[in-house]
This record gives sequence, C-alpha cells and structure tokens, in this order.
Amino acid sequence: MARPKKAEKTGSTANIGFEAKLWQAADKLRNNMDAGEYKHVVLGLIFLKYISDSFEEQRKKLESDNSADPEDKDEYLAGNVFWVPKTARWSHIQAQARQATIGKVIDDAMAALEKDNDRLKGVLPKDFARPGLDKQRLGELIDLVGTIGLGDAENRSKDVLGRVYEYFLTQFASAEGKNGGQFYTPSCIVRTIVEMLAPYKGRIYDPACGSGGMFVQSEKFVRSHGGKIGDISVYGQESNHTTRRLAVMNLAIRGIEANFGPKNEDTFRDDLHKDLKADFIIANPPFNDSDWALDPQDVRWKYGIPSKGNANFGWVQHFIHHLAPGGFAGFVLANGAMSSGQNGEGEIRQAIVEADLVDCMVALPGQLFYSTQIPVCLWFLARNKADGKRRSRKGETLFIDARKMGTLVDRVHRELMDDDIAKIVGAYHSWRGDKGAARYEDVAGFCKGSNLEEIKKHGYVLTPGRYVGAEDLEDDGEPHDAKMKRLVAELNAQFAESAKLEQLIRTNIKRLGHAE
Repeated sequence: MARPKKAEKTGSTANIGFEAKLWQAADKLRNNMDAGEYKHVVLGLIFLKYISDSFEEQRKKLESDNSADPEDKDEYLAGNVFWVPKTARWSHIQAQARQATIGKVIDDAMAALEKDNDRLKGVLPKDFARPGLDKQRLGELIDLVGTIGLGDAENRSKDVLGRVYEYFLTQFASAEGKNGGQFYTPSCIVRTIVEMLAPYKGRIYDPACGSGGMFVQSEKFVRSHGGKIGDISVYGQESNHTTRRLAVMNLAIRGIEANFGPKNEDTFRDDLHKDLKADFIIANPPFNDSDWALDPQDVRWKYGIPSKGNANFGWVQHFIHHLAPGGFAGFVLANGAMSSGQNGEGEIRQAIVEADLVDCMVALPGQLFYSTQIPVCLWFLARNKADGKRRSRKGETLFIDARKMGTLVDRVHRELMDDDIAKIVGAYHSWRGDKGAARYEDVAGFCKGSNLEEIKKHGYVLTPGRYVGAEDLEDDGEPHDAKMKRLVAELNAQFAESAKLEQLIRTNIKRLGHAE
C-alpha cells in the first residue's frame, strides 16, 4: 500500500492516517472471534455507514431542489445512489446501538436494503443476531464506525469509507494469513499491474476477482489521470460465495457498477462471460492449483492441454481466449510457470512465445503476499504488439528483474514502495514508446529488451534473470593493480588479527581449565 499523504485538515477522524488507529480500536472489540468471521461483521457495518451517508448526501441535494421529491426512490437510483429505507439508515441503527436487540436491527436493515436494491440481493451479511456475537461489543463497534467521515467537507464521506474498507481488507488478509490470500492481493502488486496496463478506456476483466481490488485500483488510475469512470466497464467472476459478496460491496462503496455474473462460480467449470472479449485482463489466479476442473475438449486450450495437476497454463490460456484483438493482460503467476517443462507446460509456453503474445515479464521479490512465501512473477501479454498506437515491438519481449526491490514493513512482509513501482512501470512504458515516456535503454541487472531468437536459445524459459545479466559495478576510479595491492594488504592484516584472536581464546580456555 502506498504511503498516504497527510491531509491538510486536522481534528477529524477523516484525516489520512487514522485508519490504523481505527483498526486497533476495532480489533480490540474482536475479543475471541475468528478474524475471518469478524471481517464480515466490521466490513458489513462500514458498508451500511457508506450506504447511509451517500443516501443522506443525495437527500440534502434533493431537499434544496423545489422540483425534486426527497422520498422518491427513483431520484436516488438516477444519481447512482442506493435507496435506503428508514429502518436501514445509520441514524436509526446508531440510536439502537446499546439495545440488546441491535443484532436483529442490523439484520433487518440489511434485508431491507437488499429488498429495495437489486444490485445488493443476496450480497449483504445478515447474521448479526446470532447468539455467539457479543451485542455489547457490537454496539461499541457501531459507535466506532459512526465516527468515520463525520464533519469533513473536503474528503467526501464515501471516499473516506472506501479508504477504510480497503485498509481493513489489508489488515484482515494479514490477520488471516494463508486464508487471506483467497480474497486479497497486496495493493502494491495491483498498482504495478494497473499502472503498467494503463486501463483508461474499455472492458476490464478479472476471472478470479477476489474482493475486487484490481477493479478499485483501475478506477483510481482512471480518476487520477483525468479520465471518467464511465469510460471503463467491469466484468468479474469469483467462485467463493463470501468473497464475491466482499467484491460487490467493495465496488459499490466506490460507486463502480460491475457485472459479476448471476452467481458465484468456478471459471473453468462455468465461464460466466463466455462471449466477452476484454481490452484489459488483470488477475491474480490461485497459484499451482491442482484441484481444478479440466475438460480436455475445452475450446480455450488453443496452445495445448494444461496439466491436470496444475492450472497455471489453464489460466494463461483462459486470459488469451478472452483478449480483444488489441487487448492486454497483466497477471500474477508462481515463478515455476516461467521455466517448468513438466506435463507439457514447456510446450504450451513455447507456443505462446512463438505466437508473439508475451510482452513483458517481471520477477518480483519474495514476501509480498500474506498467503504464501512462493516467489511470484508478473506476466504481460499483448494481442498485437504493432497496433499503431505505440512503437512496434513485434517479435520482442521486455524482461525486468525486480527481485532486489521492496522494503520490509514487518518481520515477514515486504512491499514495493512508490519509487519501486515507478521504476518498473517507467521501464516498461519507455520500452513501449508510450507518449511522454523517457527514451528506453537496457540496464544491466534490471531490464533487457530481448527477441524471439534469444528466447529460443534459452529453451523458451522466461525467467528475467537469464536475460538482464549482472548489475554493472560502479567504477571507483582506482587503478586495478593499486586496488589489488591494497586489498591483499588489508586481507593479510585481517589474517594476522584473526591469528591473534585465536591465540587469545586458546590461552583463556587453558586458564579456565586450570581454574577447575
């Protein structure tokens, strides 16, 4: 996650950086509840607050318009705002926070929201009245969530809530460890993919969308570059029911309309977007998945039938199948996919390379994920490397070795910082000849533009380290002979010092022996 900037305004919980304090306060209320279960309680309440704040914001606008009816549901839907019935408004929930019946009040609010908003049907959590949920702590949590976004005119409440939602997703992923990877991809990885692809306009697709982080970052990219969110359309699919619900809520909080298909479903078993040809595919599919539905006759296997024991090249070919003629794909895979020759994977990778689809390969540092320590890489595919909009890179591939990048943010987790992402993204856009990008040059140990002939010599292995070479050592200006003489003298001095220390240790050991 990028380092947040400081807000100009102080004295409000809406200030950038308050998320950590909010998380600490919420986590204290978790008591003995499992993080995976608590996640739905907290995120459900944040979503309720968002829905209500957006509604009240629109309501004030309608009240100031003499020709509008503040109680007309269609007035809200027309403004892409969810209709919130009185029993689901935050003021009503907050008033009941200290009552023993608060669990039922929230369940009723969720049910009322789903009834009046088709996009939310079957999505919202509705198990707050269950006996195991401490109602006193639930009331305290409602009071805490109620402080988000209050009294801040500069940062719209829904933007603040969206930021809190995203931050909490990160923290729950960390708290859940391995299971957290099922719904969350670290935002520094998502940012890198999104900024490489630059999805300004068109259809964006993620067939293993988790909680929707790829779409959120795409929306942020479009807005930050002066584009309109309406210029992109979002398509996703998720097999896990509860994770799909998180995605719908995550995008709803951002005001992003998305087509997730009619249900949660396995992408290989039932492709919910069979006819989609996407301009951008952005994904983090399950790594090395051995439990997947393989149909050898599937039309998607144009470059070879994937291994039943590993879905990696099933995913790669699924992405290719859904790419539009000028489309680009960026996705995460385990490092083994770059070099494996087992079970026909080498032949499939060779066929994809020879079809001139591989645009760029990026090797990432370890410890980026909460769910696995498996080293991973980024693949970027292009349907047409000579589309006329950029410099033609037909028959060429860029290799980037970013394994030395990133900063440890705690004992086990590493993040790519803004400068790291900018360096990776800058190299790619320079190589592609994008408008405004610097002139591209190979950098030993970091990036190298290669061609099909060289890749063929390496046996179609796509590991960047094989291509970028060793990092150039900076010349310090000292003549070689003088440097060697100096280094040998320093080494001899160290040997002599080592001998002295060894003799001192032996002498002390003998004294200890006599003392006994």
